[in-house]
Amino acid sequence: MIRTTDLTLRRGPRVLLDRASFVVHPGERVGVVGRNGCGKSSLFALIRGLIDADAGRIDLPETWRLSWVEQEIPDRHKPAREHVIDGDQQLRALEIKRKALDTLEHHAGNADEIGHRIAEAEAALIDADAWSAPARAEQLLAGLGFTPEQWLQPVGTFSGGWQMRINLARALMAPSDLLLLDEPTNHLDLDAMLWLERWLDTYTGTVLLISHDTEFLDAVARTILHIDQSVITRYKGGYDDFVQQRAERLKQVRQAHDRQSRETARMQHFIDRFKATASKAKQAQSRVKALARMQELAPILAESAIDISIPSPTHMPDPLVALDHANMGYAADPMVPGSQDITILHDVNLRIPAGARIGVLGINGAGKSTLIKTIAGQLTPVKGQVIDAKGLVVGYFAQHQLDTLDIQSTPLQHLMRIAPDTREQLLRNYLGRFGFSGDRVNEVIEPFSGGEKARLALALVVWHKPNLLVLDEPSNHLDVETREALTAALAEYEGGMLLVSHDRHLLRTTVDEFWLVSKGEAKPFDGDLEDYRTYVVQNQGAENKRSPKLGNGEGVDGSNINNDVQNGADAKPVSALDASERKQQKREDAQRRRALSDQRKPIEQSLKQLEQVISRETQALNDLNRRMAEPHFYSESNKEAQRDATLLHSTLKQSLEQTESRWLALQEELEALSVK
Repeated sequence: MIRTTDLTLRRGPRVLLDRASFVVHPGERVGVVGRNGCGKSSLFALIRGLIDADAGRIDLPETWRLSWVEQEIPDRHKPAREHVIDGDQQLRALEIKRKALDTLEHHAGNADEIGHRIAEAEAALIDADAWSAPARAEQLLAGLGFTPEQWLQPVGTFSGGWQMRINLARALMAPSDLLLLDEPTNHLDLDAMLWLERWLDTYTGTVLLISHDTEFLDAVARTILHIDQSVITRYKGGYDDFVQQRAERLKQVRQAHDRQSRETARMQHFIDRFKATASKAKQAQSRVKALARMQELAPILAESAIDISIPSPTHMPDPLVALDHANMGYAADPMVPGSQDITILHDVNLRIPAGARIGVLGINGAGKSTLIKTIAGQLTPVKGQVIDAKGLVVGYFAQHQLDTLDIQSTPLQHLMRIAPDTREQLLRNYLGRFGFSGDRVNEVIEPFSGGEKARLALALVVWHKPNLLVLDEPSNHLDVETREALTAALAEYEGGMLLVSHDRHLLRTTVDEFWLVSKGEAKPFDGDLEDYRTYVVQNQGAENKRSPKLGNGEGVDGSNINNDVQNGADAKPVSALDASERKQQKREDAQRRRALSDQRKPIEQSLKQLEQVISRETQALNDLNRRMAEPHFYSESNKEAQRDATLLHSTLKQSLEQTESRWLALQEELEALSVK
């Protein structure tokens, strides 16, 4: 088992872990969670022996073999399959030893001894499953989305994200007792994530997993280690269980803090009243000491919440976009003789109605980005039409949107460039809706975290109040808290939305229907994410498969949907009734969201009006207070003005209190709606 005792870890002046103690038992699946920068990756480095603890100790069994995903690739010319097999270092060492024995056999005189050693080496290779190694490596690569044609391509020919997939396959290839996975899903599409979940389910060793994908965490982890304020707390169960248990724990802490606050106020009142009274001095001093001890509880509540608010569109044409027999891809370059059109998607006929919330499914390379780039106006269709509604305003968040930011500029400077005629205070208020307030708006963004840069990029995308949001992996680089804030913001957004994401929680909670991009086609997918899971399993080697329905009533491969289906071993049959019920549930959820939005709008409008009244009345009261504070105001010749001012002061104060009471009541009503 892994056991830490009073573990302390510092990075510069920051204390990442403070006297942390926990145990991980053999075979456990453990999710390590916490805010960005809390020390999750440093804990992994400590386990790997890359860094030392400042105090305390960490103990691992000496015989345990560790495996993790390397960030570098030593030989970029090596074929992908061979690079994956290299992960089994024991196997590679045995192969080298066996080849060396062949050389000795031709030069040594003692053939019997060499023959005996060759037999031992052959037996060791059999024990290490050497003969199945290529097939096992190919299975890993196939599960992570590589085609057979790519298995023997040099690693250096792949993009950075695909190289990380190859390194992940290499880590899974290595025989291990402890598998350390730090954000393994960052470069995976939904299909590969589902495959990895199933692979980890069969893994017999211990898993420590860092991931900001809460559904992936919940599917894999059976224990959660939460790092918060330098303390590690162990929770039993998956991520959803952790959220519930932590909420209950925080509720108890808040209740304890409220009780403490009341007791603190009572003690402070006693101290202030009796500290100068001789008969009560001793009791007052004892309360001073008790007060000092009680104040240790307060910092537990010091948690900053991230809030994102996407402005709603001012108008909503219907439909927003229509695709008419569109071939999508890349047109021939007229400057290159002999170049030809490259068509990725053929004869696409789709519509995006006003307010539609659509998730786009499909494996990496199927054409999802080509589809949404064409809809967003970044690509021109090779053939056919993309018909935009009059008044269409698209907010396009690309997969590499962060690369468009000027890292030497501030958030305020970025926004000023796209809104040069807007008052600075309004720009500041807007940035505050995305978590940038105070001096933060004037800080250069280069040292910002990936999540902060993603929030800024999103703020710039939605500044013009788009009525169609086109989002390509918007939750990349975001920690759990920011993902939740983004999810809540997108759920409340009232415009149309087209979303590509491998984050299933984001998809489940923000979209009402799906499109599937597969085999050169893009069509409506008649199902939900559970149906898509079944489809993925059935299309990864199961026999007698039936693809879930597309818009034309046929399977992805053209097979008739009415054929009987025999699911793969991992597939869960989905009845037509179940699918119908889920579809009805999605419609009801969408109706509830619209109804909730209709309820919120008049309240929000009334709140804005009351805030304006409060601002005016507060200003008037402050002006009157300043006038009444002037010395000449109380002269004998100014008696009538004094009476008028006193009456006005009383009227303004009473009116302000009533306005504030109405504002508070409406705010509570709005908060109550948000809880529903």
